[in-house]
Amino acid sequence: MSDTGAGDAVATDGGEEGDATAGAPPGQRNVAIACQGGGSHTAFTAGVLEVLLTEVDWSTHELVGISGTSGGAFNALAAWYGLVTEGPERSVELLEELWDALSAKEGADWAVNSWLTALNRLEKSGFPFPQVSPYDVPGDELGKERIRDALEGCIDFDAIPPLCGRESPELVVGTVDVNGGVFETFTNEDVTVDAVLASAAVPDLFEAVELHGHAHWDGLFSQNPPVYDLMHQPPGRKPDELWVVQINPQEVEEVPTSTLEINDRRNELSGNISLNQELGFIERVNDWVETGKLPADEFTHTEIRRIEMGQRYDSATKVDRDPAFIRELMDNGREAAGEFLAEER
Repeated sequence: MSDTGAGDAVATDGGEEGDATAGAPPGQRNVAIACQGGGSHTAFTAGVLEVLLTEVDWSTHELVGISGTSGGAFNALAAWYGLVTEGPERSVELLEELWDALSAKEGADWAVNSWLTALNRLEKSGFPFPQVSPYDVPGDELGKERIRDALEGCIDFDAIPPLCGRESPELVVGTVDVNGGVFETFTNEDVTVDAVLASAAVPDLFEAVELHGHAHWDGLFSQNPPVYDLMHQPPGRKPDELWVVQINPQEVEEVPTSTLEINDRRNELSGNISLNQELGFIERVNDWVETGKLPADEFTHTEIRRIEMGQRYDSATKVDRDPAFIRELMDNGREAAGEFLAEER
């Protein structure tokens, strides 16, 4: 588990003097994957990971780490666990099982999901609603327990510690420490079901999750997704490439004018702030290495590649668990990953 302030999360991603060394052996590329959060929209990431894990030539690439925040943490965990237990095909099975378990399929669950999505859209359109704290709503814990059941139904959390080791990819889950006001990541054996729940604890929907005497909220308020821990790996495990699965669009063509459009864009921009800060520092270090301002034998170039969702949905649908919508997002993810690999080839 690591605890970092906002400045630390940005200022150390490019490598520390004396620690950064050449990553993979000649002919091999070390790869780290970072999965941005974004509620139900992260079903897109599940589709991306299914293709990457089964179609990348892993004889020339080595996965050295995978991180995630909120829904991105669900995907990172399922992909990692399947990979280290049985292999890529198991990762695909777990991603499918997890999103099937999270989907609103049954009558009452489907009705509640439809009502919450519609209510969320009306609220973001400017319709006045009374603000209710999740601490005053008894259904809060029911929603959290449903997510817990889905996670524990797919992942044996007691088996995670012995699976961690030098040969396994780094597993990183991002949260924010509400009391301390700092970013906090949980890595490898510290990734418990509570840590993953904390990473998805949206403050206006769920109560904070207490870990080690501190309250934790959704990792969207911290590193979205975590990059710091992925970059600081032992010699020989440094990422040569960082693949970012980005849920929130980076650019839009038109200026938002309606209340809903403005709220959507604010949501997207806030979700990208920490990511762009961290990636910006990596790019700056890359430039310093290339111009000779940093010694190339101590600092290495990390290629940043983004796999963006592309298709825009209003932010209200980040709570939508309709099975057809989840399937659409996963299909979009598979298509985007296919295009990404086609470009690489």
